Amino acid sequence: MEEAGLEPGVFIASGEAWKRQRRMVMAAFDPAHVKAYFPSLMEVASRLRRRWLSAAAQDQAIDLLADLTRYTVDGVAGLAFGAKVNTIDGREDVIQRHLDHIFPALFRRTMAPFSYWHYVKLGPDRHLPGHVQAIKEAVRGFIADARARMVADPQLSEHPTNLLEAMLAAAQREDGAVADSDIAGNVFTMLQAGEDTTANTLAWLIWLLKRNPAALARCISETEDVAADLSSLGTERLAQLPYLDACINEAMRLKPVAPYFINEAMHDTVVGDVEIEARTVVWSINRFDSVNEKYFVNAGAFEPERWLAGGLHGNDSAKRVVMPFGGGPRICPGRYLALLEIKLAMVMLLANFEIVDVWTPDGKEPREFLTIVMAPVGLRMRLRVKE
Repeated sequence: MEEAGLEPGVFIASGEAWKRQRRMVMAAFDPAHVKAYFPSLMEVASRLRRRWLSAAAQDQAIDLLADLTRYTVDGVAGLAFGAKVNTIDGREDVIQRHLDHIFPALFRRTMAPFSYWHYVKLGPDRHLPGHVQAIKEAVRGFIADARARMVADPQLSEHPTNLLEAMLAAAQREDGAVADSDIAGNVFTMLQAGEDTTANTLAWLIWLLKRNPAALARCISETEDVAADLSSLGTERLAQLPYLDACINEAMRLKPVAPYFINEAMHDTVVGDVEIEARTVVWSINRFDSVNEKYFVNAGAFEPERWLAGGLHGNDSAKRVVMPFGGGPRICPGRYLALLEIKLAMVMLLANFEIVDVWTPDGKEPREFLTIVMAPVGLRMRLRVKE
């Protein structure tokens, strides 16, 4: 990322820089702030509902991942820096257009056997600097606008309306220890981490529920009991959906959108019986144990009940094996916000629509396609409006 001209955020920083950024980012994601962001999420969910009402009325097939990505892009942009992005209604977003080029280029370089772009630049490599520059200029503009708002309204330091304002307020409390480059790197990180991950998890979850009618029926029943009236929906009511929570956890167990973690050893160490020298990059596959019969009976089946209290393995036991958001000090700081977005979209879907079908063009199970995250290829959905 640094070679491409991008400032690293909290996911990539290490040492003292990581500690400073971690404090700032965690402050931006504290429960009080996340609750304050909820109305803007509701606005985006309502926009997606209107789009799907139109598709259902015309009996149109929905490109599931494309629509869910619009939902997460609009949500993340609004939450990250207060921008009123509206891709759901078909309006092009300039930032998204550049990100669509940056992410594949970064992944291609990450996976390359050698640094080929030092010797020959392919088309994406030639265009990458322009896309990066456009993103950096946009992020600098968002930071300047947020600072101006906070000067004009000092209350925003105590009650920020978006994550950028919250990070700037936290940076002020660091008394100059956090630079603008740290803030810019974490704005980019939010865009990177909060878009594809949530959209792909939602797509896998919807597909798995449609393939498991009993689980889908129980999810619908719970949703109707607790969240039938979307206008009065809030974070407290979304917290009262234990079976939907279990379905989300089971989908992330079977189809983790981040099926690997990459860490670098800061000093010589031993993991298991393997000696690892300092500066060695360790690629950890986190779907090995999550579908292992040693830890989960009938490990390949979609059984949300295993996540409920009193389940076969017990909720706590399952959480120690499956870690879709990582673990330890580097656990994903945005996990609660991501789960909130997922639950809100699912409540909107189940309360308003009957899922007629979810399929792929070739009639087979969706192919898993890995770039930075693991996506289902080709999913289509058809909906019917509930009476």
